[in-house]
Amino acid sequence: MSVPLTLLGLLEREPSHGYDLKRDYDAFFGRGKPLSFGQVYGTLGRLARAGKVVVGESEAGAGPDRKRYVITQQGATEFEAWLTEPVEAEPHLQTVLFAKVVLALMLGRDAEHYLDAQRAAHLQRMRELTETKREGSLVDALLADHGLFHLESDLRWIDLTAARLDALAEEVRA
Repeated sequence: MSVPLTLLGLLEREPSHGYDLKRDYDAFFGRGKPLSFGQVYGTLGRLARAGKVVVGESEAGAGPDRKRYVITQQGATEFEAWLTEPVEAEPHLQTVLFAKVVLALMLGRDAEHYLDAQRAAHLQRMRELTETKREGSLVDALLADHGLFHLESDLRWIDLTAARLDALAEEVRA
C-alpha cells in the first residue's frame, strides 16, 4: 500500500487537514494497520517538499492550529499516473512460506509439521476474516474477501507441496 499516493488521492477529492486524512485513510485502507499521526504528518511534509501538496493557511481548531493540505498539479499528475497503471501481477516466486519449506528439507527437519502449523494458522485467519465479513460493512467484506482468496490460494499450495514433499526433499538435498 502506498501511503503517499493514497493520501494524494484523498487530497484530490478535497483539501483536508491531516487529522481528516488519517481518519479517512484508517476508515478505508487502514484495517488492522492504522496510520500513526507521525506517519501522516511526516508523509505530508515529504509531499510538500516534493511540490506535490501545498500547505494552506493555519486555521484555529479545538486544539492546535490546523493546516489544510491541497494537492498540486504535480501531485495530481503523479496520482493519476499511479491510479491508471495496473498493479503488477506478482507471481510470488520467493515467498517466506516456500523458503521455510525448502530450508526445513535441506536441514533434514520436519517440513510437514511446518506445513501443518501453517495450514492451521491460515484456517484460523480465514475464520477471523469470515467473521469480519459477517459483521462488517461492504468495505470490510471486500477487504476480507481479498484476504480470504489469498489464504485459499496458499492453502492449495500447502496441500500440493505436502503431497510432493518427498520429491522436493530429494531435489533440494541433491
